[in-house]
Amino acid sequence: MSNPSESRQAARTSALAEELRLLIGKLKRRLRAQGNHGDLPPSQASVLLRLEKEGPATVSSLARSEGMRPQSMSSAIAALEAAGLVRGAPDPDDRRQTIMSLTDTCREWVRAGRAARQDWLSRTITARLSPQEQEELAAAVRLLKRLTDD
Repeated sequence: MSNPSESRQAARTSALAEELRLLIGKLKRRLRAQGNHGDLPPSQASVLLRLEKEGPATVSSLARSEGMRPQSMSSAIAALEAAGLVRGAPDPDDRRQTIMSLTDTCREWVRAGRAARQDWLSRTITARLSPQEQEELAAAVRLLKRLTDD
């Protein structure tokens, strides 16, 4: 049986976790609004980020990675191709497959979106937080990194 002090600490930790989760969600939405990814459904934005991080891939491998049906991935890829964000080229090892990659237009679009989000966050930190609060935020960021490091 746990003592009352342990129960209070567990409840406090749970409340802190919930508050942090909600706050990070709100920050993500604010950042998304500053960039240009808000124009894409989350599934399409996820595909672009995967192609950026992992490089060119087939539609079927993207579907597996994203946990989607191949037909759904094909629809997402078609929309991204129509928007000029991805392009396909025949797989040199298996001409039946198409390898999808980001276009230069997409790379610039992603870069500009990140720059806009970075600029908004930098300006907001400067405008709303004193130098001491900025130091406190830096300490909090170090703690958050410890939560996410494997």
